[in-house]
Amino acid sequence: MKQQVALVAVTTTAATVVAVVALVKQYWKVQQDQQWGKCQRIMRKFARECATPVPKLWQVANAMASDMAASLSSSDEAKTSLNMVVSYVSPLLTGIDEKGMYYGLNMKQTTFSIVCGRLLGKNEPIIDLHVEDVSIPPNVMIGTSEELYDFIALEIAKFVSAHPENHDETPGSPESDKKLGFTLSCAEDKSTAISGSVITLKKFSADATGENEMVTGLNQALEKHGLNFRVHALVDDIVGNLAGGRYYDKDCVAAITLGKGSNAAYVDAAQLAPRWHNSLPKKGEIVISMEWGNFNSCHLPITQYDSSLDAASSNPGNRIFEKLISGVYLGEIVRRVLLWMAQDAALFGQSVPPKLLIPYLLRSPDMAAMHQDTSEDREVVHEKLMEVFGITNLTPMATEIVAEVCDIVTERGARLAAAGAVAIVKKLGRIDNRRSLIIMEGGLYDHYRIFRNYLHSGVWEMLGNELSDNIVIEHSRRVSGAGPLFLAASPDLDS
Repeated sequence: MKQQVALVAVTTTAATVVAVVALVKQYWKVQQDQQWGKCQRIMRKFARECATPVPKLWQVANAMASDMAASLSSSDEAKTSLNMVVSYVSPLLTGIDEKGMYYGLNMKQTTFSIVCGRLLGKNEPIIDLHVEDVSIPPNVMIGTSEELYDFIALEIAKFVSAHPENHDETPGSPESDKKLGFTLSCAEDKSTAISGSVITLKKFSADATGENEMVTGLNQALEKHGLNFRVHALVDDIVGNLAGGRYYDKDCVAAITLGKGSNAAYVDAAQLAPRWHNSLPKKGEIVISMEWGNFNSCHLPITQYDSSLDAASSNPGNRIFEKLISGVYLGEIVRRVLLWMAQDAALFGQSVPPKLLIPYLLRSPDMAAMHQDTSEDREVVHEKLMEVFGITNLTPMATEIVAEVCDIVTERGARLAAAGAVAIVKKLGRIDNRRSLIIMEGGLYDHYRIFRNYLHSGVWEMLGNELSDNIVIEHSRRVSGAGPLFLAASPDLDS
């Protein structure tokens, strides 16, 4: 009898345990289903707010084209979010008549590049192309402006000696001064690390006093060291890319940078820019730096995550377009969405990963790697979330959501950039009847395949089959790094 009672008790206990385990499993399944549902609702709402259907893209393009025209106006009452500037006033190359060896200089944060190449005219490719990167020593970085210019001039002298204009010509032989193309690659905070008693390099335009100081200082150093070069303008490196694009294709009308930051430059008619008629020629071509990162419009698809990013930035209310399309910000938007999901829907478990709270920890290359992961188990997503945020307890649901959030942010950014490209061609009145080439460069366009594909498809969808051939977008690889020498080959105004 006692054995029977004991057996019944054991059986009852086992059944209870089984029932408890079943209840626990059911509870966790219900919890997971609820969390999954919450994440799905957050993601669907985010996707709706980021949506860029073709009518939305045209609203953005039309608003930008209108702002471009207003920025060129002489009216002080013109309302525009853009403050475009004239970056270059000499004619660009024709690609036909430019022949000879040309030299250029590109200033960066803590380095500069010296470049030379031989143009053959008739749209032939550059030959004898040489590029040398030079690091600026720490003592020069904190020294005087004169010391910086002297250092640059000496490095140019060594470079020219190694790559003379003609192989049988002695460098420094008497002849009239040649132009030295001079471009500036700006840091993402718009100033380089060269500071102290030297100067602070910022984005320069044709009317910037800082440009004149640099040009004068470098020209004095070049003359001091016996170099027959003269700089006549300092421009953003995007203008050099545009000059190179024009050398290869007369229909090149614009250059766009899509990297950590973003900007666009395009060629317009001087007579359409009355704002500068008192200081510039009233006919011919001028190159405009759009500073399009500043563009803002009620038509931009802005979400709560973008608003919080903007509010926490060092320049709230400014550079709104750039904060939607450039590499510095794309990963940060993804991080903010994932953080909200982790806090509100336990995407990564009951506790929020501490590193997920750190702003700008997710860089766009890591985001691109996760987004473009085609492995069956999303191995790269697992690897990057562990590497960047220390997240290990990933469910298949979580990995899919991470990839989807990356896709939503990327698609929006790329298609908005496409709308910007169309806006430039619309402003020029070339959409319906003329071919227009736009050259692209920058890490997002160069290395982020899905971003690039979304951009191209965005332009095609806006124009349709009938007009899509009128806007051609090409990579700037043929002119990458050589922009300054194309500026050196550009004719002078009085040529």
